[in-house]
Amino acid sequence: MADLSSRNPDWWRQAVVYQVYPRSFADADGDGLGDLRGVTQRLTHLATLGVDALWLSPFYPSELADGGYDVTDHRDVDPRLGTLDDFAELVAEAHRLGLKVVVDLVPNHTSHRHPWFQEALRSAPGSPARDRYVFRRGRGEHGELPPTDWQSVFGGSAWQRTPDGEWYLHLFAPEQPDLDWGDEEVRADFRKTLRFWSDRGVDGFRVDVAHGLAKDLTEPLRDIGGIGATGEEALLRVPPGSHPYWDRDEVHEIYRDWRKVFDAYTPPRSAVAEAWVPAARRALYARPDELGQAFNFEYLETHWDAGELRRAITDSLAAAHAAGASATWVLSNHDVVRHASRLMLPPGTDPAAWVLSGGTAPAVDPAAGLRRARAATLLMLALPGSAYLYQGEELGLPEVADLPTEVLQDPIWEQTGHVRKGRDGCRVPLPWTSTGPSYGFGDGGAWLPQPSSFASYAVEAQAGTAGSTLELYRTALRLRRKLLEGETLTWTPNAPAGVLDFRRSEAWRCVCNLTDEPVPLPPGEVLLSSAPLSGARMLPADTTVWLA
Repeated sequence: MADLSSRNPDWWRQAVVYQVYPRSFADADGDGLGDLRGVTQRLTHLATLGVDALWLSPFYPSELADGGYDVTDHRDVDPRLGTLDDFAELVAEAHRLGLKVVVDLVPNHTSHRHPWFQEALRSAPGSPARDRYVFRRGRGEHGELPPTDWQSVFGGSAWQRTPDGEWYLHLFAPEQPDLDWGDEEVRADFRKTLRFWSDRGVDGFRVDVAHGLAKDLTEPLRDIGGIGATGEEALLRVPPGSHPYWDRDEVHEIYRDWRKVFDAYTPPRSAVAEAWVPAARRALYARPDELGQAFNFEYLETHWDAGELRRAITDSLAAAHAAGASATWVLSNHDVVRHASRLMLPPGTDPAAWVLSGGTAPAVDPAAGLRRARAATLLMLALPGSAYLYQGEELGLPEVADLPTEVLQDPIWEQTGHVRKGRDGCRVPLPWTSTGPSYGFGDGGAWLPQPSSFASYAVEAQAGTAGSTLELYRTALRLRRKLLEGETLTWTPNAPAGVLDFRRSEAWRCVCNLTDEPVPLPPGEVLLSSAPLSGARMLPADTTVWLA
């Protein structure tokens, strides 16, 4: 059995990590916004669930121009969410319960309210204060045009003009100016941040936009032209490592420097990269002398198809092995449509377009979506490597696609000219009880409205209920910890078409039926099934089973 204890420096290699989006997890003071004390009060839920670690999305001081990823101070807590003392209590309670703590690090940009950026705005063009960011003169006769055609991930130009006529770079919202990682003061400050949180007991870091830190800022700045601005497709149109601002080779020097900081602690601090790059490039971030692990977005984006999933699994395991890392698996997070809804969309359907329709085009069957989500989860938890869960998926929560536009908080809605609703639908606060003004999220309301259907998904409604999604997760995680052995799998030869069948060891086998019809169930004792089985030794459609 794998050792996930505090004694093992490699605890993260096959850990189950639970992502907490603090503003939507639990509200201790009743102001409608989740906070750190709320997280601490609900940590027993995670311990009972059986996860190994929690990953805290940003809890730093923020204007909330981008859900907390616009950071005013990387070494403090947003007063609305608590204090550093509250953070210390959270870490202490997590460790008492046997849970590791991973925090989000946002190194690509700061808030426009960050003291550094405010100093830059007060300073003259060419001043050292502006060297920490990317300021440039504009093009055109009077500098009235952006310096390049670079585009923001959230829509529109990636350049914003200041009152003195210069422009600054923001690959995301205008409230998120990009840092210049060629500046040694920037690098030194983030080393200080890594030590600040590590000294406070943090066990690891999730690195936001890990592929974006290094930019080609040699003059003259070059346009991207027809290669596109965002996404992996743009990176496939240029030689590897040569895009002006995504996935440049120089970024790896930064992470090799960070690894020295991580390894100065006992045990070494872990890290995982959020890098939306082609699989072959993603492995570079996961090398042992860099971050050690990188999120596997190919798996998240793969359709519910046996052939596609088998290729994604095989390729991901091979890439991780070649890098000396362990694979990572994720089905939902704070940036994507929840998989209980997404997996039911017909192939070729844009999830963003479905959300824009309010979840009506096409219509999705919640019961069928939950069945498929449960099967996908049991498949994921059987794979070698680390599994990252997103808060609420253990309840089977669907995407809240019909949020009224007047309550939307995501900047994507405004920046795209109301073409994309954004990510609020997966960030709706959790239901803990079946009644109350916010279903137990807090004593008052919630910062995003919860649908009435959340009552039936609540922790209170599912705990101890045989067959509930919550109990499925609890059972699966308990079994997984007992069965873990090695970091490989062996595909069973001659599996029926549309069926994934593999062994993790001589004692453990996973079979997933992705077809529309029942298939014969292989011999073996049934340890767990994502849906009820008939007595005829048949595996129903959209069902995963673990066999001894």
